[in-house]
Amino acid sequence: MLGALYRGGGVVLKNSFRTVPRLWGTPTQQRWASRLPMNTVVLFVPQQEAWVIERMGRFHRILEPGLNLLIPVLDRIRYVQSLKEIVIDVPEQSAVSLDNVTLQIDGVLYLRILDPFKASYGVEDPEYAVTQLAQTTMRSELGKLTLDKVFRERESLNSNIVHSINQASDEWGIRCLRYEIKDIQVPPRVKESMQMQVEAERKKRATVLESEGTRESAINIAEGYKQAQILASEGEKAEKINKAAGEAQAILAKAEAKAKAICVLSQALTEQNGGAAASLSVAEQYVSAFSNLAKESNTILLPSNSGDISGMVTQAMTIYNTLAKPVPQIEHIKTKMEEPGEEPPVQSTSAQ
Repeated sequence: MLGALYRGGGVVLKNSFRTVPRLWGTPTQQRWASRLPMNTVVLFVPQQEAWVIERMGRFHRILEPGLNLLIPVLDRIRYVQSLKEIVIDVPEQSAVSLDNVTLQIDGVLYLRILDPFKASYGVEDPEYAVTQLAQTTMRSELGKLTLDKVFRERESLNSNIVHSINQASDEWGIRCLRYEIKDIQVPPRVKESMQMQVEAERKKRATVLESEGTRESAINIAEGYKQAQILASEGEKAEKINKAAGEAQAILAKAEAKAKAICVLSQALTEQNGGAAASLSVAEQYVSAFSNLAKESNTILLPSNSGDISGMVTQAMTIYNTLAKPVPQIEHIKTKMEEPGEEPPVQSTSAQ
């Protein structure tokens, strides 16, 4: 028994002994078609396959995987559809981008048959139809993008192609799962210009980074100088404060020492022969000062009796005794005020 079936532009020869597979599709896309088994009454359908049965030339039913029974002569296995995911290589084609650049692009299409009835009777060759639809959709989507966006928005381009294919393939019982662009080739001159653009962009970024580094360096130097000036001024301020505090403490120490010296000197003057000791000290200081007159300046003013040392000492002691002489009235009043329980007498001017 020998028969022939025409499907999708190819011929499948079958006889009672064996079935001959056929190659179908484009030269770059050659895939073995499913073989059409004969009606042997008892049939075993493999998993993930759907056998479309016609009875007297009209669609009857779709055999499920497992054991199935058919009527000889009346029932005929018309189509065998694979329910597995099918991978189709989309041939390379030319497309023009939005900025008029001709691109050579190819891809891979992943699809699956969801409805064997629509895939068998909705279109003559569903896989070939989906492949052509993918090519036309790819050209249409690339025409909406510039060359730069084609490389940047590759993922969105794939999703747009899948969405457009699914809108048309629903009537064929086929679902496009995903589409991937394998390779995009640009003309050599465009590739050279892109390379120059990339180099210019890298030089630009290098220049920008260098200028930013120079700016940061200048800012850091200025901040360092500012901090140094602040620290220097604070150090100078602290130095002046410490110096002033030291000078104040030195003045107080000198004043206290001088006060103690005056107290000691006053006590010494009150003792016996204190006046003679004071006269001796004044005479020594006079001689010492007179001997240093010519060392301090070239101009010297000398008193008329500069050689009379005893007269000068006598004059100095007279001044000292006049200043050191206590006022009787004040001392008397001070003594009366210090005595408890007694009021100081009121003295009139005439009594003095």
